[in-house]
Amino acid sequence: MVYNVWLFILVSAFISNVHSVSNANSFDMFFGMRKKKQGVNYRQEEKKILDRIMGPKVYDSRIRPSGLNGTDSATKVDVNIFVRSFSKIDDVKMEYSFQITMRQQWNDNRLRYVDILEQQPMMKERIKYLTMTDASKVWMPDTFFRNEKIGAFHNILQPNLYIRIFPDGDVLYSIRVSLTCGCSMHLALFPLDEQTCALNIASYGWTKNDLVYQWLPDGAVQIPKNLSLPGGFKLGGFGNQYCDVVTATGEYSCLQVDLMFARQLSFFLVTIYVPCMMTVTVSWFSFWLDHKAVPARVALGVTTLLAMSTTQASIQNSLPPVAYTKAIDVWSGVCVFFVFSALLEYALVNYASRSDEQRSVKQKEKKEKELEQYLFNPERMEDGGMGQVNEDPLLRRIDGSQMVQTSTALNARRYTRRQTYLTYWIRNFQFQAKKIDVFSRVLFPFSFALFNVWYWSYYLTRTQAKHD
Repeated sequence: MVYNVWLFILVSAFISNVHSVSNANSFDMFFGMRKKKQGVNYRQEEKKILDRIMGPKVYDSRIRPSGLNGTDSATKVDVNIFVRSFSKIDDVKMEYSFQITMRQQWNDNRLRYVDILEQQPMMKERIKYLTMTDASKVWMPDTFFRNEKIGAFHNILQPNLYIRIFPDGDVLYSIRVSLTCGCSMHLALFPLDEQTCALNIASYGWTKNDLVYQWLPDGAVQIPKNLSLPGGFKLGGFGNQYCDVVTATGEYSCLQVDLMFARQLSFFLVTIYVPCMMTVTVSWFSFWLDHKAVPARVALGVTTLLAMSTTQASIQNSLPPVAYTKAIDVWSGVCVFFVFSALLEYALVNYASRSDEQRSVKQKEKKEKELEQYLFNPERMEDGGMGQVNEDPLLRRIDGSQMVQTSTALNARRYTRRQTYLTYWIRNFQFQAKKIDVFSRVLFPFSFALFNVWYWSYYLTRTQAKHD
């Protein structure tokens, strides 16, 4: 009885094992057919390739890649810069801020996997390169920006960088960076100047014996056509060159990007030059006002002088203090001089008017004395001229004035013979104060026009020559 029970248990266990094996085989056959229908999992194949070429026994990221054809020469790094946008160009701090995408490409023969792809033709057509986002897994050049003041990487939503490994071992590293770089500006021609600022890219620790930077042959510096610049600037041009530097620790490879910022003159014409010209022109209105209108002329002169001084102060506050004279300093200084001269002109006119009054009183007294001497001349009295003297003072003044006018007419004829008509016209003004105002109406605008001709021809010529 016991024997039969044990036999039954063994037979049941055997049957259950056979049934489970048959179910497993059918399960494997079902999913195997699905795998065949789905094809190769290329993501899994990429993982296998990365594990194979970057295993700890095969690849060491601390070691620099060998040179061309596996030699010990320097590693060549091709660099390409794409300028995305400019955020600030500061004249006071002499710096500029912009955002770039920097791409570096070099060959690391240890990362070749073209022989792996050749074994499977379908993978060779599908896998063009391998993409990574962890820069610590591969060797990277120790690139830095020599004239950088502030720099920042972009990590929203993920770090804005990628690494592509190509089958022949080429490594492409691309990253988006925001930089604030120093720029030594020469502002002698401000605001008619063009500033050339640089971005220097170099290796911090590897000398030229180990690492050499070189520009990508096609498209070393890329800038979009619709790029706009802040602060009244426009992009006048850009270029690239080499700037290798020798220090106490060796010679280092360096690349330089040149960016030329040209100021938009229309902005400064509207905000600086035209307002200054209007202020200077308003100060000339006092020449047409009567010299006796003291409050009007003084208020006009002081107001225009204060307005010009305020404009000059605002211009100086927007620029750094430098040891040389700028073009805008010449313009604002001359404008202040013209406004101040217009105010001094009225002081001279006021002084001349008082002198004219005193002169007119003296001339009147002198004429009266001459008339009395003429009327009471002894020779005329002997000829009986005494009886012809009018007792009425008004008639005596009329007779005397006719005689004076006759002599004046004779003198005028002499002047017209010896001197020009303009000199005669100037000398026969009744008041000296009036002469000063009339001269100022012509002299001030003419002088300011001459200054404008010299200013614009001189500084625009220098700017154009510098641009050429």
